[in-house]
Amino acid sequence: MLRPWQFEIQLNKKSDKALYLQIADAIIIAIKSGKLTSGNALPGSRQLAALLNVNRNTVIEALDVLIAEGWLITMDRKGTFIADILPEIVPTKKTTEQINNTAEDTRPHLIFDDGLPDSRLAPMNDLARAYREIFNRKSRWQIMGYSNELGNIEFRKAIVQMLNFKRGMNVSLDEICITRGSQMAMYLAAHCLLSKGDLVMIENPGYKPAWEAFENAGASLLPVNITTDGLDLDEVESHLKNNQNIKAIYVTPHHQFPTTVTMSLKKRLKLIELSNQYGFTIIEDDYDHEFHFGQRPILPISSYSNARNFIYIGTLSKIVAPALRIGYVASSSGNIQKIANHRRIIDVQGDNIMEEAVLHLINEGKIKRHLKKTNLIYKSKRDHFETLCNLHLKDKITFVKPEGGLAFWMVPNKNIDVKKVCEELLGKGIKIMNPEKFSFGSPVSGFRLGYASLTEQQMEEGIIALAKYL
Repeated sequence: MLRPWQFEIQLNKKSDKALYLQIADAIIIAIKSGKLTSGNALPGSRQLAALLNVNRNTVIEALDVLIAEGWLITMDRKGTFIADILPEIVPTKKTTEQINNTAEDTRPHLIFDDGLPDSRLAPMNDLARAYREIFNRKSRWQIMGYSNELGNIEFRKAIVQMLNFKRGMNVSLDEICITRGSQMAMYLAAHCLLSKGDLVMIENPGYKPAWEAFENAGASLLPVNITTDGLDLDEVESHLKNNQNIKAIYVTPHHQFPTTVTMSLKKRLKLIELSNQYGFTIIEDDYDHEFHFGQRPILPISSYSNARNFIYIGTLSKIVAPALRIGYVASSSGNIQKIANHRRIIDVQGDNIMEEAVLHLINEGKIKRHLKKTNLIYKSKRDHFETLCNLHLKDKITFVKPEGGLAFWMVPNKNIDVKKVCEELLGKGIKIMNPEKFSFGSPVSGFRLGYASLTEQQMEEGIIALAKYL
C-alpha cells in the first residue's frame, strides 16, 4: 500500500491553535496542493504520532475532524484514505451567457447563518451505529408502538440528570417534556400559558420565531431594549407598572440572540424578583448553552431556588445535528401536564427511536466527547474569525469577542443602511441575515455573523467583501 507523502509537518506548540487542528490543516493544505490525492493512504495513527512526536490521541482527533469534514474516509481493515469526493470543488469555467442564463448561479455561495453548528462534524457514524444496535435488540418491537407524549422515559431521566447536575436546576421527571426541537417547545409553551389579550415582553432585537409563537397564541408583544449587560430592566419595570395583563417575558440570557450579550447576575436576580412580585412567567430560551469557551457556562435563571415562575427551553439539535429535531421544556408539573395535553392533539408522541439512539450516545459518553472535540474546533474558529475582523474591519465596526455561542454581533461605526449592505452582498453571492429578521419595528443597525459552519477561507472571503461596503 503506497504512502507517498513524507509527513513534514511543522507543529508550533506555543501557538493558540490546538495541535490536532494544526495537523488537520496541514493535511488539508497537502491535499489542496496536490501532494496528497484521492485514494492515497495515510500512515496509521500510531505511526503518524511517532513521526510528529505527539500523543496518539492528538492524531486521532485530527483524523476525526478530517473525516467529519469529508477530506478522509476509512475502510475497515485497510486504513484511512484521501476521499474520492473532496469538500471543495473547483468550479468549471462558464461563459458570461451561461452565467446569466443559469438560475442556480444567483444562489449565494457563502452564507453567514445566525449561528448554526457545522453539520459536517455531526457524529453520524456513531448515530447510525446506535440505530443498528437498537434494531438488533430482541425487544426492538417495543419501540415501534406508541409511547408517552412527554417523551421516552429513560431519555427524560437523562435530561433531568443533565439539567440538575450540569445546570444547577432542581427538576423531576414529571417536570420535563421532550419535543421535536426548541421551536415546538416554544409553540407548546405559548399555547399553554397565553390567551388572547395577554402581553409578553420580548428582547429587542431578538428571536422572531419565538415572537410568532406568542402572537399565534393570541398575545401581543412589548419590546424591551438590550444594553451591554442584558435587558433594560427600567423598561421592564415601566411596562409592568403600566400594564396589568403581562403574562410572561421571553429572554435568551446566556448568549442573547442576536447580540451575544450575557445578562449580568444583578439583572438575573432582579428579573426573578420582579417575576415573583408581579406573577409573570420567565420563558428562558437557552438555545446554545453547550457552546461556551470561558471558564464555564453561566447557570440558567431557572436554576435559582427563588425562581417560582419559569419555563426553561433547550435543545439537543445543535449538539448532534440541526436536522435531528430534539428539544425539551422544563417547568412546573402543572405547566408540563398542560403541554402534554396540547402536544397529544398535534403530535401523539415524539421520535421514540431517535430519542433511544441519542440516549445510547449519551450513555456511551460519545455526546460528551463530541462536545469536547467540537468546542475546541469552534473556539479555534472563533479566534480566527476575531483575527480576520481586527485585520479587515478595524475602525469600521465595533464588536465584543463572544465568550460562547457560534456567532459574532457587529455594529457599524458609521450610520449606514445595513439592509442595503446585505442586499449588495447577496448580489455578490454572499448572504448575511437581514436585520429585519430580528428587529421589532425599525431595523436595528447590526450584523449577526455565524462562523461555525464556515471554513477559514470562506470566513476571510466574507469579511473582505463586507469591509468593501463599510
